[in-house]
Amino acid sequence: MSLHDDAVLVLKSYEGQEELRQAYLDHLQAHPDGIWKACGAGHITASALVIDPEQRRVLLTLHKKLRMWLQMGGHCEPQDATVEAAALREAGEESGITGLTLLPGGPVRLDRHPIPPPCHCHFDVQYAVLAPVAAVQEISDESLDLRWFAYDEVANVADDSVVRLLEATRARL
Repeated sequence: MSLHDDAVLVLKSYEGQEELRQAYLDHLQAHPDGIWKACGAGHITASALVIDPEQRRVLLTLHKKLRMWLQMGGHCEPQDATVEAAALREAGEESGITGLTLLPGGPVRLDRHPIPPPCHCHFDVQYAVLAPVAAVQEISDESLDLRWFAYDEVANVADDSVVRLLEATRARL
């Protein structure tokens, strides 16, 4: 199965955010390359919120280009067998943490946001991953900083999309 087909299956089984979910499916139907960064009309991305429920905190990255505190995430790569695998890979690469595990139940939410040209839009499929006990993070080349934030601190440092992702993740825990 191709990554494109996997994305379609994930989105068809995703419950919630019906209008946005349909926009993702319409995009993939109109753009056979809609999973890849090269698709100028926008493309699917995969992200994951790294969470430590024991200590009631999340790990955010200070994104190098955007200079915003965000969850880990990025573009799908040819070696990714699934969108879920892309999210887990991105979380590991950007956090430096080994042993991350996906929160069961598939994507936590969807978030579509504009980005600067040459692309126009990211159709982000958002997951949550659980950090192992005593996880040690390491800043990647894509980040200016990594920092753990208590749940109640996130709204003070991150935008609304990260706050909504945290809320949806906590509801699933």
